[in-house]
Amino acid sequence: MNTKFKKGQEVKQEFGGPVMKVIGFEPELIENIITQWEDEEGTIITAKFMDSVLIPVDN
Repeated sequence: MNTKFKKGQEVKQEFGGPVMKVIGFEPELIENIITQWEDEEGTIITAKFMDSVLIPVDN
């Protein structure tokens, strides 16, 4: 698997959105980066993205 991200790294979508944490990978899928974040109500949300739409968050 060739990805520029590591498990536990904070990322966000290139054009905005929440800061998410990388929680895993699915190398056989196009949307191969699994992320998770918490919304305003405290709900944990999990989503998958292509690594090309994500950028690292500088802390």
